[in-house]
Formats: sequence, structure tokens, C-alpha cells
Amino acid sequence: MEPVRSQRKLIVNDVVSTLPLYRSAPALEVRLEEFELFALDRLRVLKGISDALSRGRKPEEMEKLAIDLWKTNMRHPQASEVINKDIISHFVLRLVYCRTEDLRKWFLSMETALFRYRFKREKQEAQRALMAEFDLPYKAVSSSEFESVKEKLVLVSRSLGQSSPTADDIFFKVPFEEVPELVAGRRVFISKGHAYIAMSQVVSLVATQFRSHLSKALILTNRKWTTTIAEQEKDRLTPIVEALSSSYLGPDYSQPKEFAQISLKDIDDVAKSSFPLCMRHLFEKLREDHHLKHGGRMQLGLFLKGVGLKLDDALAFWKAEFSRKVGAERFDKEYSYGIRHNYGREGKRTDYTPYSCQKIISSTPGVGDHHGCPYRNFSEENLRAALNKMGVTGRAVGDVMDKVRNRHYQLACTLTFEAVHGSSCDAGINHPNQYFSDSQKIMQSKNQSAA
Repeated sequence: MEPVRSQRKLIVNDVVSTLPLYRSAPALEVRLEEFELFALDRLRVLKGISDALSRGRKPEEMEKLAIDLWKTNMRHPQASEVINKDIISHFVLRLVYCRTEDLRKWFLSMETALFRYRFKREKQEAQRALMAEFDLPYKAVSSSEFESVKEKLVLVSRSLGQSSPTADDIFFKVPFEEVPELVAGRRVFISKGHAYIAMSQVVSLVATQFRSHLSKALILTNRKWTTTIAEQEKDRLTPIVEALSSSYLGPDYSQPKEFAQISLKDIDDVAKSSFPLCMRHLFEKLREDHHLKHGGRMQLGLFLKGVGLKLDDALAFWKAEFSRKVGAERFDKEYSYGIRHNYGREGKRTDYTPYSCQKIISSTPGVGDHHGCPYRNFSEENLRAALNKMGVTGRAVGDVMDKVRNRHYQLACTLTFEAVHGSSCDAGINHPNQYFSDSQKIMQSKNQSAA
């Protein structure tokens, strides 16, 4: 597989940059397996960046993290195929994330951030090659003009804690509106509508151009997707594309690992200590109403399976509750099959996997439903009450609510975990069964210390 000409390496004065600008889709034949696997690898990079940004990582930490994520996930057994994997994965995710405004917004922000980090790692000559590829009409400031504004540039540098510029440094003069973040941060000298930006600041200018191009491209891709591609590929690519945006990328929780099983006699205590809010809410509603609709039964039932509730115990647990409302006979006829089915004992004998945070967050519960993500679906009043019941109080509640308002629901759950357990969770919460597993590790550690 050869890189296509439209994705050529950028060459200026024999300096090569391998950072693509993704101007047009590659004319490459891609196996269906690679189509999905390449996209998942890139998604791991983008979601890693997104999580770290949401947790307030410092700029220098972000750059290192992004490059480490890239090196870890975007490798290829054949070195010559790395650039093709880069290009293919971008365009697959462009299809995935063009479909709604929220998806486009997230993808646009994360791809621009990734481009920014990668651009900063390029050599100065390669950065200028990329500038040339954007056809930016800016030339380096002449020596005489540099001298005329040198004092102002020195003042800016000092205010930023940087060394003073010299005649050997390269500066560009650009319309100030093209570098809004530099202007907002007072990191440039502005004169007569133009900003003087150092070569080290060019990333802001180029990233703005990259974002603008990608934003327009996503709108066009959305039109193509809705008018032709989705229907043409309904039996092949469409199911993959629609599933990728909510893909779970972490460990498999189909079977309990660290903890062999939970017993019926301990389930109430374990629910209070180690269930995440989404599962705790379902569990309490089941105990209260002695019934859950299908979505709730699936979400809670698969979670309980994943934390080690055996099939016989699961049947006994659900029957004890449902029988109080619908009777034992009706339970056996209408509900026991679904429980056995989740455990792979009926139907296709599929070993069903517990729902990830992404799947739970993307669900749309109706009237009378209790499944889904409480951080997304609860009113502020109800969420505060639920958090207080879990033992989250004071400033921690405010921090959780801030994440909820910004729609960072998994981070809100992560902060809840940290507040409840008095322990940090740097990896973040990505799966209810991860929450349970991490909680149990902490609980066991505390019990051993107390002993």
C-alpha cells in the first residue's frame, strides 16, 4: 500500500515533514478489519487527550502525553505503513464523527489538539514546510522591521518569562484575528492590526488554519454520509461507523477477574460500598419497586454478572424481587429466560458483556426507566441528593456538578469515586465494573491495614 499523491510528504528545501494535512480522502484499498482497528487505535489517542484536558493537565504535560499516546497506539509492524495508518484512521473517524454537531465539535477539538502537539515536535524547517503547504501569504519580518519593533518584542518576551529575541530569531507579521488565542493571552505585540509572532508561536497560526479546513470538511462529509454513503453501506460500513463513536476501549469485564464472586448475603453491603451511582440507583429502585424495565434489567443484570454474581444466585436474586410484584409463576415465564440469556445459557449462547460508560451515557431512557447515566439524566437537585447519600459532600459536590455542567460525565463519576474512597483515580472511570473492581481493591487494602 503506497501513500497517495494527495497525502504526499511535504518537502521544502529538501526538508521532509510526515505530518499529513488530510486534504482529501486517500485512494487506497483498506481491509474491513484494518478500517476498524486503525480507527480504534486513533480513538485511543484522541480519548486520552480528551480525558487529560478535562482533568486540567498542564500544557507541557499534555504535549508529552499526546506524543506518548501516539507512539503507543499508532505503530505499525511495517514502518512504511505508519503514514497510511495515520491517514486512513483520520478519515474513518471523520466519517464516524461527522454525523452530529456534538460529535463534530469533539472530533474537531481533539484532532486540532493532536495536530498542535505533533506540529510542535517537528523541526523548524519542517514547520515552515507545513506553513507553505497551507499557502499562508506571510513572509518572515525583515531585519530592518525587526529592529523597529525589537523593544516591544523584548517587553512581550520578558512578560512571558522568555529570553529576549535576537536578530537571528524568525518573526512573522499576521492579521491579529488569525491568532486569537495569542491575542487573548497577551502573548504577542500588536501594531496597526497585525500581530508579530515568533517561530515558536507559529503553531497557533497553523492550528487555526487546520481547524478551519477540518471544520468545513466535516460538514461536507456529513452531507455525503446522509445523502449517499449511509444507505449504500448499510450492510457493511454503516454498522461499524455508527458503533465506533461509543466504542469502549478498556479491559473486558465479561467475567470477574480479581474477585471470584459476590454472594447474595453480601450484595446489599457491596452495593453501598462499591457500586457506581448508575448501578446503585438501579439496585435501590429494584429493592424499592420490585421491578425494572428491560433497559434497567440489562444494565444492572450484566453488571452483576461481571462482578461475579453466579447464574443461580442471579435467578434467585431477581426472582425474590420480581415475585413480590408479578408473582413467581409469571417471573419464571416472562423474565427468567432473559437472565439465562445474558449468561449465555439460551438463544445464541452469546457471552454478553457488561455495558461501558459510553454505552450507558449514550442510552436514552424513557418515562419510568431508571437506566442510563445519572450524571447526564438526573436533575441537579436529585443528583446532589444522590451524591450526599453516597457520602459526597462539601466542595466535592461542587466539583462534580462543574463536570456535569460541562458534560464530562465520566469525570464527574471519577470525582465521585475519589471523594467516596479518599483515593485518586488517575486513569479515570470508563466502565462501571472498573469502578467496582477499583473500589474493592481499596476496600480490601483498608481491611488488611486495619487487621
